[in-house]
Amino acid sequence: MELTRADGSPVRVLVVDDEVNIAELLSMALRYEGWDVSMAHTGRQAVSSAAEVRPDAVVLDMMLPDFDGLEVLRRMRATQPDVPVLFLTARDAVEDRVAGLTAGGDDYVTKPFSLEEVVARLRALMRRSGASVATERNVLAVGDLTLDEDSREVFRDGTEVSLTATEFELLRFLMRNPRRVLSKAQILDRVWQYDFGGQANVVELYISYLRKKIDAGREPMIHTMRGAGYVLKPATADATP
Repeated sequence: MELTRADGSPVRVLVVDDEVNIAELLSMALRYEGWDVSMAHTGRQAVSSAAEVRPDAVVLDMMLPDFDGLEVLRRMRATQPDVPVLFLTARDAVEDRVAGLTAGGDDYVTKPFSLEEVVARLRALMRRSGASVATERNVLAVGDLTLDEDSREVFRDGTEVSLTATEFELLRFLMRNPRRVLSKAQILDRVWQYDFGGQANVVELYISYLRKKIDAGREPMIHTMRGAGYVLKPATADATP
């Protein structure tokens, strides 16, 4: 199950380590989790990145070339008092671990570490940290449209959209394939579970229902690709260049 922020957007993690290879390895593992990862290699970069990115969690090496992890923690906590911090420490540096936890660090792992352990510790920290941080939910998000697969709630630009069971399944299929043109046959097969054969009007009908609820009075997200099918993509104002 994917760990996301409360609004369905990716968790933001800041990785701070002066060893570039370690930072890149960690970042790759965390991005594989679907998280949005930023890197810093010095204390100053870390403090600057934290202020800009506003991370949901920080992986912080204790030893940095300009000032140590404790000073980074102190400066970050001045503006983000609740951000969870996982320290990376040397295996034999017991005093570093004690100092890190005493200074307000939430947990630590010792080098060399396993990537699985770091991911597991971060997940635990973010789950414990409460409301403003991530919750484990099956949330799909495209532009300003979100769909919660567990609660079956749909919101467009913060406004709840009430859907029937079939409309919900159709929208879920479209949102699981954003920017991808889906043919009527594909939609029939996935949403209605029967083969294409004279039933295209059912798809057209339900697409029109969805448009009235999702797009009415707003920048459209559901588009007809003549002769090909339908595609759902962020409204122009939300689209990333």
